[in-house]
Amino acid sequence: MSGRQRTLFQTWGSSISRSSGTPGCSSGTERPQSPGSSKAPLPAAAEAQLESDDDVLLVAAYEAERQLCLENGGFCTSAGALWIYPTNCPVRDYQLHISRAALFCNTLVCLPTGLGKTFIAAVVMYNFYRWFPSGKVVFMAPTKPLVTQQIEACYQVMGIPQSHMAEMTGSTQASTRKEIWCSKRVLFLTPQVMVNDLSRGACPAAEIKCLVIDEAHKALGNYAYCQAVQQVITNLLIGQIELRSEDSPDILTYSHERKVEKLIVPLGEELAAIQKTYIQILESFARSLIQRNVLMRRDIPNLTKYQIILARDQFRKNPSPNIVGIQQGIIEGEFAICISLYHGYELLQQMGMRSLYFFLCGIMDGTKGMTRSKNELGRNEDFMKLYNHLECMFARTRSTSANGISAIQQGDKNKKFVYSHPKLKKLEEVVIEHFKSWNAENTTEKKRDETRVMIFSSFRDSVQEIAEMLSQHQPIIRVMTFVGHASGKSTKGFTQKEQLEVVKQFRDGGYNTLVSTCVGEEGLDIGEVDLIICFDSQKSPIRLVQRMGRTGRKRQGRIVIILSEGREERIYNQSQSNKRSIYKAISSNRQVLHFYQRSPRMVPDGINPKLHKMFITHGVYEPEKPSRNLQRKSSIFSYRDGK
Repeated sequence: MSGRQRTLFQTWGSSISRSSGTPGCSSGTERPQSPGSSKAPLPAAAEAQLESDDDVLLVAAYEAERQLCLENGGFCTSAGALWIYPTNCPVRDYQLHISRAALFCNTLVCLPTGLGKTFIAAVVMYNFYRWFPSGKVVFMAPTKPLVTQQIEACYQVMGIPQSHMAEMTGSTQASTRKEIWCSKRVLFLTPQVMVNDLSRGACPAAEIKCLVIDEAHKALGNYAYCQAVQQVITNLLIGQIELRSEDSPDILTYSHERKVEKLIVPLGEELAAIQKTYIQILESFARSLIQRNVLMRRDIPNLTKYQIILARDQFRKNPSPNIVGIQQGIIEGEFAICISLYHGYELLQQMGMRSLYFFLCGIMDGTKGMTRSKNELGRNEDFMKLYNHLECMFARTRSTSANGISAIQQGDKNKKFVYSHPKLKKLEEVVIEHFKSWNAENTTEKKRDETRVMIFSSFRDSVQEIAEMLSQHQPIIRVMTFVGHASGKSTKGFTQKEQLEVVKQFRDGGYNTLVSTCVGEEGLDIGEVDLIICFDSQKSPIRLVQRMGRTGRKRQGRIVIILSEGREERIYNQSQSNKRSIYKAISSNRQVLHFYQRSPRMVPDGINPKLHKMFITHGVYEPEKPSRNLQRKSSIFSYRDGK
């Protein structure tokens, strides 16, 4: 490329025709489209949102073109004669190759979890930091804890001075962020911060020379898998893909075996009886929708919440001319009840009776604000019998859970733990057997304390239930819950600092078992884990891969997936098929994928930086002090040395 270099934001705006008037005006502007795509009409609200996002990018592109006046875009030719690769860690050929490729083209890096995507990002960022002394380098991560973690990780790799780096999240005041944009060169932030600061004019778009987007798979919508891959490529202006699987020859040396076991658990007599009653309740509420021909599928036990939502959406788009006025409202109410009941049905099958009861409580006590559903359910005799039965079993558990104190810790050890799903028994067996086997093989106290177990469950009530069950086995099992920041009626959330402190204590041995919601799936460095247990199946193969990637990083790992017999088992099998489809979509369809053809080569023409390997020295990273409130909030399941 000759002349002035192009920033990423210039590239975004390069194919957008624009009048000579005010930047971002609607006249003559169109959103760039992927090759072969067609522009479908959008709802007004969605169209307005797209226009708003386009305006932000258009302004950024306009400012980039107007302000960018430095020769070669500020590229330092003396620094640019070399690109630096660190030898602090053993050199891995695949990391070196991908780093080199990403220096010269917009690149999507697809690596198995734990094989150094952050390392590659740090190398690329450091070289742009050197090449453009007056430029900015940005690392975007989807959550606050990830932002905090990645700034330290990148420092440990390349040693960019802390005085030149800063992290910004939504909790950072706008005025402070504006000052940081001016005074710092390497920024770690969430995408929402970037959008907000672009719209406010606080982000100097023209100065951004390198943008790293962590967890790039989030940049897609609800698409079939080959389409999803294309959507990521289109949304992020990807010019090339660097793909490795666990079987790729150049990473086999660095990956460890992960033994995957699938345990199928029958529902058992008690849960099967509850399920039978619940299906009868479902039928009584779904029957009306079927009779009105707005719910076409009649196989009530095999319907899903998602299918009912689709049926409701179809009803809203194409209502029958015979259904008008108050009838429409009645049908909407029936759909709402069925959607809620089917969510409870999935909870019952995957999590158990207690999770179902907690969910139904939210409806019946008015917490969820579903007054009509509450009244309709209250008039159903079969439902009230079931609800009262569950209340007798779990009402006390819910009250203690809401207070953040388990019955066990209150000293009521005579109160027997109720296993609300046979999967809980199986999970308990697997965890106890793991620690027994580990302790038998490792006789020293230090070695015994090295093993870690991580358990995933999608819902907080289930996480709490699992932790209560395992807390009965202290001090062998020292268990802690790990959830997101939002607080509900039955559980309190963790702040960002509290999350990071829990992760630190888990790594350091304060806890040896972590029970987590999806917040523990992605990105966070939780250390080496020997046993991963998935308590529920995941329709998304990406989420399952993220869970499984928590183990097998430094030594062999074991993954146990506990599934209910029937529907949940089928969901898991489909997820595995989808996983293979994603890899095939990337590896086998490169010829049909449409890559971005105008990916900017930020290095000026005629300059080809040569590789220079060197040992990078850096000081001690100084993180912010952790929250002092952690012990107060997270003491529910904090056990150390039997105390």
